[in-house]
Amino acid sequence: MTQQHKRRAVDGILLLDKPLEFTSNGILQKVRWLYQAQKAGHTGALDPLASGLLPICFGEATKFSQFLLDTDKTYLVSARFGIRTDTSDAAGEVVSTRPVAFNQQQLELAMQAFRGDILQVPTMFSALKYQGQPLYKYARQGITVPREARPISIFRFELLALRQSSEQTDADFIVHCSKGTYIRTLIDDLGEALGCGAYVSALHRTQVGPFQAEAMQPLPKLEALAAPCHQSRDFSTLDQLLLPLDAALHGLEALTLSAEQQRRIAHGQSFGCELPDAEAVRLYSAEQQFLGIGKREQGELKPRRLLSTNKQ
Repeated sequence: MTQQHKRRAVDGILLLDKPLEFTSNGILQKVRWLYQAQKAGHTGALDPLASGLLPICFGEATKFSQFLLDTDKTYLVSARFGIRTDTSDAAGEVVSTRPVAFNQQQLELAMQAFRGDILQVPTMFSALKYQGQPLYKYARQGITVPREARPISIFRFELLALRQSSEQTDADFIVHCSKGTYIRTLIDDLGEALGCGAYVSALHRTQVGPFQAEAMQPLPKLEALAAPCHQSRDFSTLDQLLLPLDAALHGLEALTLSAEQQRRIAHGQSFGCELPDAEAVRLYSAEQQFLGIGKREQGELKPRRLLSTNKQ
């Protein structure tokens, strides 16, 4: 490999509008190639049949991707009623068809049971593991394994439209939920509550933590910008689309360190801090340069995830 084709050290967060029919890892590798980035990771997978907001972390930003994995998310969801599939989405095999006999009032009444703090049994077609293997591997072999119900929160579950004809019944929803929520399972459970079955026919993510759909970058735009960048090896136009390393952390408390405190933290040392305990605190230099994440515990501030010293 020649020097000019070596991957670059790129740091930052790209808010990608993931297109349909790509796996999250597939689109990650494509965008990583467009940026010629050495290191990249996504923050919460979307199925190939799902589109929308997929934050991609480059370089040092991957150290803080867990904060996006653990945050709340919002989706626009379309569901088809009267049909149940084994994957609870349009990609699955039909396992039952039943008549639809509800009206809008009955649908909205059934939705009430799925708001707030609830328990959800994850779908077999998920990446959760049982005895070291993802559940979807068992599901593809026709094997069902025990899954424990997990606590989730549905902050908003709103009906946007209901379309009923003699042939089919479809509905559109907006769902704002906590981490760990399976939208396919939510719709499947709603269909069972109504006695007719349902599956997700379309899914589009519009929010991840502090990030909103308005800031998403579509793949065709990235491809158009990347072509001249690859020729000139000047990637500044693509890099301008990246958010700073701390963009995902704005909900966390910020703390400015003195030069001595910064030195201690950089060497992996803690120091006294007379403030309440906190699992994660953003750390900045006196010049407001982002240093990483610290943890306050029992009167001390300790380093948790820091940027490489050559990034500070």
